[in-house]
Amino acid sequence: MVRIRLRRTGARNQPSYRIVVADRRSPRDGRFIEIIGHYNPRTEPETVVYKKERAVYWLSQGAQPSDAVRRWFEKDGIYEALKRYRAGEPLETLFEEEATESS
Repeated sequence: MVRIRLRRTGARNQPSYRIVVADRRSPRDGRFIEIIGHYNPRTEPETVVYKKERAVYWLSQGAQPSDAVRRWFEKDGIYEALKRYRAGEPLETLFEEEATESS
């Protein structure tokens, strides 16, 4: 089973994390398939950046997010985008509205 989870990076007492797609059996900081973003809990507010298109793609392929990643996905509307993708909407058009609104 494939999971979307956090991989710890950074020095001792200065954690930062990468959001990765990895096999469930791989260790936390071990082998991964793809890096889709990063998370820095030391900034104010916390920084979470990830590629939404890749997140929807991996969820459509059956990847299961960890609890922390699931909360971010719910907050950002990734599951609604996944429903639209499964209904036949192209992956490229799912997040174009956000890109034009923020510009």
